[in-house]
Amino acid sequence: MKRLISFLLLCVVTVSAFSQVVITSPAMVTEGQVVSVTFNAALGSGGLMNFTGDVYAHTGVITNKSTSDNDWKYLVANWSVNLPKAKLTRSGANTYQLMLSPDIRKFYGVPDGETIIKMAFVFRSADGSKEGKDTGGKDIVVPVYASGVNVSFSKPSLDYSMMAPGNLLDVEVNAAGHQQISLFMGNDLLQTATQSPLKYTLTVPSEGKHLLRAVATDGRAEAADTCFFVVLEPASQAPRPSGLRRGVNRIDDHSVTLLIYAPYKDYIYLAGDFNEWMPGPEHQMMKDGDYFWLTLNHLPPDTEYAYQYWMDGDLKIADPYATKVLDPINDKFIPSRVYPDLKAYPLGKTDGLVSVFQTNPTSFEWTVSDFVPPSPDTLVVYELLIRDFTANGDIKTVTDTLAYLKRLGVNAIELMPFNEFEGNDSWGYNPSLYFAPDKAYGTVTDYKQFIDACHRQGIAVIQDMVLNHSFGQSPFVKMYFDAGKPAANNPWYNRDYNMKNPDAQWGFDFNHESPETQALVDSICAYWMTEYKIDGFRFDFTKGFTNTPYGVNDWASAYDASRIAILKRMANEIWKRKPDALVIFEHLSDNAEEKELADHGILLWGNQNHAFNEATMGFHENNKSDITWANYQYRGFTKPHVVNYMESHDEERLMVRNLLYGNSTASYQVKQLSVSLERIKAAGAILFAIPGPVMVWQFGELGYDVSIDENGRTGKKPVLWTYQQEPERTAVFETWSDMIALKKQEPLFRSSDFSLELKGAVKTVRFMEGGDEVVVLANFDVKSQTVQLPVSVKGTWYNYFKGDSLVVNQTSLPVTLKAGEYRVLSSRPLAGFNRFVEPAVVEPDRSSFVYPEELTRNYTVNNPFESNGEVWVYNSYGRLIHQMDIERSVNLNLNAASGGVCVVTVHAGGNVARQKIVLY
Repeated sequence: MKRLISFLLLCVVTVSAFSQVVITSPAMVTEGQVVSVTFNAALGSGGLMNFTGDVYAHTGVITNKSTSDNDWKYLVANWSVNLPKAKLTRSGANTYQLMLSPDIRKFYGVPDGETIIKMAFVFRSADGSKEGKDTGGKDIVVPVYASGVNVSFSKPSLDYSMMAPGNLLDVEVNAAGHQQISLFMGNDLLQTATQSPLKYTLTVPSEGKHLLRAVATDGRAEAADTCFFVVLEPASQAPRPSGLRRGVNRIDDHSVTLLIYAPYKDYIYLAGDFNEWMPGPEHQMMKDGDYFWLTLNHLPPDTEYAYQYWMDGDLKIADPYATKVLDPINDKFIPSRVYPDLKAYPLGKTDGLVSVFQTNPTSFEWTVSDFVPPSPDTLVVYELLIRDFTANGDIKTVTDTLAYLKRLGVNAIELMPFNEFEGNDSWGYNPSLYFAPDKAYGTVTDYKQFIDACHRQGIAVIQDMVLNHSFGQSPFVKMYFDAGKPAANNPWYNRDYNMKNPDAQWGFDFNHESPETQALVDSICAYWMTEYKIDGFRFDFTKGFTNTPYGVNDWASAYDASRIAILKRMANEIWKRKPDALVIFEHLSDNAEEKELADHGILLWGNQNHAFNEATMGFHENNKSDITWANYQYRGFTKPHVVNYMESHDEERLMVRNLLYGNSTASYQVKQLSVSLERIKAAGAILFAIPGPVMVWQFGELGYDVSIDENGRTGKKPVLWTYQQEPERTAVFETWSDMIALKKQEPLFRSSDFSLELKGAVKTVRFMEGGDEVVVLANFDVKSQTVQLPVSVKGTWYNYFKGDSLVVNQTSLPVTLKAGEYRVLSSRPLAGFNRFVEPAVVEPDRSSFVYPEELTRNYTVNNPFESNGEVWVYNSYGRLIHQMDIERSVNLNLNAASGGVCVVTVHAGGNVARQKIVLY
């Protein structure tokens, strides 16, 4: 038996019912009839309310061959096709009519022998930009009845809520093929009728859950339809058990206690799988001040239970503290390879997001329990959007790429928001629930395995957290909502935006001065650090964490003492629970405010996109490529707490502008791919040398050149792992990897004795420590430049990337740099300094001796000479990356190497053989 449910008014019917968004004539549709469908655009989703243009029906049928209600058959037309037979006729304000003739089988073209179960509709504007659907954005479905006796309640409908005692309840029953209709409440006959519809008004009893039953008969056969209604009763007052946390509290393998904070609410009912989504008095929650609680017992273990809180007559919400939710609209689009065996949504029993618990969830066995995040001065963050990083778009596949990121050298991965957000295809800045990872990227276990694997590789995991705002699916929003925005008594949100700039208004604004919001923020951060071992957070738009009023053209950048206090409090609470947690703000406010936050221990995003891109494009007039703001000392900070970056998820990619707008001379073209990539290498050399933490955006290390606006700013972007087959791009990877290694491993690069010259076309970063000196310099002009480099240490100096040296006897060294050239010069060999061998000869001197010849990372090298020797492997930049002895043959494993072209050489008895290989 299927159930049609409204909040605390529960209809159980033999077929699915439909809301009053559409009304059909006849009321009970059978196959062999002309059917009139009347659409009320003001009801349901309201997407076509007050629309004045043409309206078309996107419509099909659900048949016995459909796999679900989403599997429409025999569409009248595709979404963008406007057929006259699918065009509605306007019959009044927001009212339209569609005629299905000569009957529904012929209208839809359903072949004989296939049973029509339902008709399905979405109404749309001619261009498809506006659509009218059922409440909650669901498709509109209309049941189709078999011939014979049929009966159905049309009232009560989905618009009714729990009935107060003594109220009048209108009942209406439709029937077809009948001689008599009978209406019962329990076993008591209320009324009979021979004509359809039967109408009756009853007085709601004083208590209990009551069954209404309609029976239609033709004297030989009968059909029945039933519905329940529940009488609202005052909540029982009872103190909650001690030690409860908000959300689900597991008592044992068979019992849980649920607790929700809900001030100003008079009653809450718990509905779910455990009561067949028909809550009665026994599932009305106990009230204890501003809290409601209820214990569920005798629950079989190893079972997931879907549930909701029902309150305020017609409000149904998921548990705001749920660790998993089901979505009736979006779950069906999640592939089983991403989330196997996903629990089915309880269709026909409720609507909206549904929370899930299990009495005995499987515990995760962590392999790393003592991971320590990197210190800020060696922190190299890789910002990553799970959706666009791999073709599968899931966290499991990101886990599989960790060897690649380890080779690059990053020691932290910053995941763009992955707590539940609205829809499946998003950047994640539209959060709905804060304690559940989004299923679009994988299971709870998948996320934990990723984090554990990162820790095994020495990589911290930073969670991008959005606490400036929530969107409309959030239970915290829905619980107290009035006239399209948070109600005045909402404990967590401001009713109106304090920032009047429309470009700074997203979703609904958290009230960070509220103690309840502050407690929520603390619990969210504590949960992820404890349950998922998250190492820190990047907080989105933290300058919105204030109630200070700001005008229409104001981005709230001025110094705000109240905001500083709010943010320091939040950071202190994080460090109270995890002293080494990384706390990063996207703040971008007045420098005095950022200095105070940085000196408190907070890391601040430092957006250098514009200036770095001017440099890579080759434009320097009026100091437009000046990146001095990346120097934390220049900004007056006492700690290196600026997270500098050239690219982020929110900025255009450097290569896009290089290739579109790059500067040029007669002999030098920045718009050429190879030239542009060389300049990206130079930019990386400077970026990673600047003192303090650094962040890169995914695939920047390969010169990603797809615009942020491709497929819409937040739309999916191509996943181009094929870049690893292009030597010019893998050379960028190698250069960045080398610079990251220097930043992390060389004490010189962490010296507090440094100077930066970052204004002109030639940019330099200099470190001195204990009589040693290192200078990183790059020429971003489009012509050669010669600079006089002051030298405080005489003697042998080493060119890190060339692998050679020179003797310096003067106090200054003239250095000529070609356009786009960069160097790392040091007064002693730096960590990783290797001899340089020019790989000019890449064809083998003899027949192939490295097998197999196809793309792989594991080879067998056969010695082509009689005597024993050595195997040397060089990357495309000419750097020695592997060395080993060889007798007759040896296994060569290059899993730790970057992709691209390499040269394998065998040196034996004064002979040399060379062979080119390509790593995938």
